[in-house]
Amino acid sequence: MVVVVGAWLLLAVFVLAAWSRLNTRRSWRIIAVLLALGFSLAHQLLFSTVAEDAFITFRYALNIAEGNGPVFNVGERVEGYSNFLWMVLLALFKTLFGADIVGTAVVLGVLSTLGCVVLAYVLVHRIVRKGRGTEDSAPAFGVAAAVLTAGASGLAAYGPSGLETPLFLLLALCICLSVAENRCVMAGVLVALAVMTRPDGVVIAIVVGIWLVVRAARHRVDWWAPAGYVLGALVLAVPWTAWRVTYYGYLVPNALAAKSGAPLGWQLEQGGAYLVEFGVAHGGFLLLAVAALVLFVVRRPHADRAEGVPEPDVILARSVVWLVVALTVFYLAFITYAGGDWMPAWRLLAPVPPLVAIGSLAALGVAGGGVRTGASPSPRPRRFWLDKAVVPVAIVLSGLSLFASITHEQMLERMHDWRDAIAELGEIGDWFGATLPSGTVVSTFANGALSYEAGSRIVMLDVLGLTDEHIARHGQRDKRLGLVGHLAQDYDYVVNERMPAVAITTGSGYSETQRCGADPLYAGRYLVATFRRVGTDNWVKVYLIREQVTWLVETLGADPRFEHVPCGE
Repeated sequence: MVVVVGAWLLLAVFVLAAWSRLNTRRSWRIIAVLLALGFSLAHQLLFSTVAEDAFITFRYALNIAEGNGPVFNVGERVEGYSNFLWMVLLALFKTLFGADIVGTAVVLGVLSTLGCVVLAYVLVHRIVRKGRGTEDSAPAFGVAAAVLTAGASGLAAYGPSGLETPLFLLLALCICLSVAENRCVMAGVLVALAVMTRPDGVVIAIVVGIWLVVRAARHRVDWWAPAGYVLGALVLAVPWTAWRVTYYGYLVPNALAAKSGAPLGWQLEQGGAYLVEFGVAHGGFLLLAVAALVLFVVRRPHADRAEGVPEPDVILARSVVWLVVALTVFYLAFITYAGGDWMPAWRLLAPVPPLVAIGSLAALGVAGGGVRTGASPSPRPRRFWLDKAVVPVAIVLSGLSLFASITHEQMLERMHDWRDAIAELGEIGDWFGATLPSGTVVSTFANGALSYEAGSRIVMLDVLGLTDEHIARHGQRDKRLGLVGHLAQDYDYVVNERMPAVAITTGSGYSETQRCGADPLYAGRYLVATFRRVGTDNWVKVYLIREQVTWLVETLGADPRFEHVPCGE
């Protein structure tokens, strides 16, 4: 923590002292961006938590590398992931180089986050330069964007998480940069990759498509721009979708099917609460967005009509700013509609603060330079006080975000508690994998680290249905579970049809005391067995099928790490 605070102080002092030089000297900008990257790396390492759900993708990637195909359990074609591109990348590194899947995911996530910092600088610099012209390009606005992106606490939390979140944001920024440079076919290809990374990419695809159609209708671009965008997207989307439907048998991924079906009113209520909590914790970013948009609207081009018609680059720059704003708003609306998420640090909204920072600083940069026109002679762009005001704003907001990372109950402390629980679940999974014979069916409530560490020999049954087709598509939805996106269940199917040999119901690792109470869902066909982690006061309770209870107790107890302690002793 001391290192992170020290890195931020170094960055803050440098940017404050060198602000005037950042606009005129490229070498100073390089140093500033490198310092922002260093701060981002330290910020990410502050969290150092591999997320529970990431291990679901890891198990799919492991099965691909082992020649079993993109499946969770060998022989069961169930699309229990929703991040195809991320899964393929992990499997590729494992297959070609033998790289550890978890380590690869962490490294790629950290690099993607660092890439977002660089792209924030590049994107804002390009937009502001188009809006102001090369003589007054004010590249320091891009530096401020890099600083704020590095300080975005949610992005830092999920950089080393093993999830696809940083890659998704990286692709979103690449899409914005592509359309800013009128590379619409490339934008279409990138949109397809974004959808292949997260289903949320559909929101980006629709918003960017509408933006291009509006520009074409207003004669800003010809109709080949939206057409090229669609064709670029279809080049990847069509074969990928055809393969998915052929291989898995459904258009909607199983993971999404399992998360659907909740009452809309309840879902919106949960999503609204999720959004409010996020907004309170990120109030600084939201205030920046409001102030920037007000100034951006006040200094719109038609206010200077007497000077002539704004140049095409100015119109494009302002239009890209509105695109970033639209992406942010519609993405917030989509996540609210989806009901939010249960993970700490507002995982689903991690891309929002960087988008807010980029859109706001681009808006301020364009507004601060006045409006260039095609009149001859073209007036010299007017200096604006915002050029000097942005630097303290960037420093203060990055500091506030770092403060939130350290102190907010949803951030550092909860992420580290989660990390400890995930490590314990992984240890339990390793215990199962080391003792149970190949083909044993184990049902689990937390289907990530436990299933991955158990290995592909063990058949893992997810009682929440993310990786089980029947539960996802035919199970009941019970909002009393209280987990957004995890309401599907069918315990009659689990207990009486699949009949796992072992069932474990914890989602938080070990318990601190021996717990012998039986869950009514398993009480009829299963018996409780409790094991103590040798050398600790940690306990784990499992349900063993009655017909094999003696053998299973002996098998599980053969591992020297776990000691069977009958209830009542």
